[in-house]
Amino acid sequence: MPDKALQQRAVKIIQRLRKAQPGAKIELEFSSPLELLVATILSAQCTDERVNRVTRSLFQRYRSAADYAEARPTQFEQEVKSTGFFRQKTKSIIAAARELVARYGGEVPDSMAELTALPGVARKTANVVLSAAFAKAEGIVVDTHVQRVAYRLGLTKQKNPEKIERDLMDLLPPRYWNDASTQLVLHGRYICIARKPHCSTCPLRPLCPRLGVTESV
Repeated sequence: MPDKALQQRAVKIIQRLRKAQPGAKIELEFSSPLELLVATILSAQCTDERVNRVTRSLFQRYRSAADYAEARPTQFEQEVKSTGFFRQKTKSIIAAARELVARYGGEVPDSMAELTALPGVARKTANVVLSAAFAKAEGIVVDTHVQRVAYRLGLTKQKNPEKIERDLMDLLPPRYWNDASTQLVLHGRYICIARKPHCSTCPLRPLCPRLGVTESV
């Protein structure tokens, strides 16, 4: 069982981030669960800003799961090439879309088990879709930002994303999971950055042991 003091500190961290990030939301642009699923797959090893530039035109051409399922791989690869790893991303999106058409009438399912059964969809992607598109909390998004922030805050000693997620879920009541999914990502993206984190202006400074941070403040 997690230490009670650590659980209390974890809750205080999310509460402070709530105040520091009023109205915080995911930075990927989408208007449907399907668009968010596609955008999240494209976001692997790519910035949200670049993905948004790609999807603004992509979403005009592909409006349904059937459109993606019937896409020509060579053409689609060129359309998403700037997001990197475009061949694998193309393969995953088309395969996932075919599953959506075949099993779910073209709709994106709203459970962890069903989402992670889709090709190219792991827990991180499923958590993003569940949290941002369905307002459902079945876990916590753990990307590279959250991995870094959770370690520096002393909330985990793990390096594996799924183990980090389990540690965070054990520390935080489920009502905080969706907030944590968004706020920890944004905190890592803009404040607790990899090099020279902005410790002097960080709202979490009183709660942070600054593990692995070498900057002197």
